[in-house]
Amino acid sequence: MCSIQYFKLCPYIFMMKTYLIIFFLALSTMAYSQSNGDYLYSIGVRGYSYMQMPKIMNQTTGNNYLNSNFSSFILKFNDKLFSYRLNGSYMNKDINFLNNCENCESVSGKMKDYSFKIGFEKNFTYSRVQPYFALDLGYRSNKFEGTSININPILGSQDNMIPANQVIATKEGFTITPVLGIKISPIKEISIFVESNMEFFYSYERQESVPQDVTNVRSLNKFHKTEYLLNPVSIGIQFHIGNKN
Repeated sequence: MCSIQYFKLCPYIFMMKTYLIIFFLALSTMAYSQSNGDYLYSIGVRGYSYMQMPKIMNQTTGNNYLNSNFSSFILKFNDKLFSYRLNGSYMNKDINFLNNCENCESVSGKMKDYSFKIGFEKNFTYSRVQPYFALDLGYRSNKFEGTSININPILGSQDNMIPANQVIATKEGFTITPVLGIKISPIKEISIFVESNMEFFYSYERQESVPQDVTNVRSLNKFHKTEYLLNPVSIGIQFHIGNKN
């Protein structure tokens, strides 16, 4: 209850509280109307990614980062609280790298990498600029076929050269990927997003090697490996469709 000395102010205080409540309700409604929660689905593509690939054989540290363009898509089912994500990616590239050490082996060939992931996404705000967190679980396969050449300078003359090896290295396994990102919506139907993630990859690996000499003796090694793959940045665009209204 209001005291006598503030009795005249009570109507103004009540009116001010009422206006504040109406203002915040209107603000929250407007913010939500600007989010992609108004749409049933979102379809997107990652136009550019700078990503760390699974290590091939004993690939030297630091040369397993690649630039990728339009190699990944995303499909989302939007709910009020969460979005449920489906991710897919495919890459087919000619690569070359150093194996074991800088003066040990030079390896060149073709790498094929694909993955399928399912997860969820949670927005921190419902405005035109939306930071978000996501978690994806899935399967990944990485295969390399190529040739390994010994480049050790100690070999000296051509007569002492070790013959090249034909190599096949494959990895298949389970992934867990936490993601941090931000979306900007210039209009309600389109969002531009930038995200970064750290992928946990547990895989079964096979390494086959056949020397290109008269013996052609095949060697095979099998491993179970754990890797942490850093993907510093991915940039893409999403289109929101299926208005709920």
